[in-house]
Amino acid sequence: MISSLHEDAFVEAHAAPPLTMRKAAMRDIPPILRLINDYAALGQMLPRTEFELSEAIRDFTVVTSSGELLGCGALHFYSPTLAEIRSLAVREQAKTHGVGRKLVEALVTEAGQFELDAVFAFTYVLGFFRKLGFQAIERGALPLKAWRDCLRCPKFQSCDEVAVLRVLRPGHWAQALPDIWAPSPDDQLIPLPTPRVP
Repeated sequence: MISSLHEDAFVEAHAAPPLTMRKAAMRDIPPILRLINDYAALGQMLPRTEFELSEAIRDFTVVTSSGELLGCGALHFYSPTLAEIRSLAVREQAKTHGVGRKLVEALVTEAGQFELDAVFAFTYVLGFFRKLGFQAIERGALPLKAWRDCLRCPKFQSCDEVAVLRVLRPGHWAQALPDIWAPSPDDQLIPLPTPRVP
């Protein structure tokens, strides 16, 4: 679960304060924990521990203004070709300053720098991700290890998030797919590898 942010978290206001985007540092762990765990207390994100964040801090990018953390997001690698945008959260008072968009754009750029073929996310805000070039996909098309955190989620049996994917290198992505997979014919979903039925 990446976040429970609603569409207004990604609307830009004209009088937005200056924002600074950077990779997270160890000093950011306490405010990131507070931000994520505040959403977790509402049942909208998975809670994180200090230990988990310490292990994953290099995955995180943060947005600050005047030294105050306004939002965070992480790029978590699953394979040499695929990563997840996760732990995306924006403080309540920063929801109209474009923080969410800036974070996702930075994480997609980072994925491109690592020459990944695609990035995915689980979200409640499908419209926002669509504006940034993501498309809804069947969650079963994702590798099973991407579901690791889902197993500890209380909503695992009744998940209401949508899986989205953005292909960064279409030609390479198509070539990297094993021959045993074929595109899905469903026009509501992006063509992704699904097993051929013999």
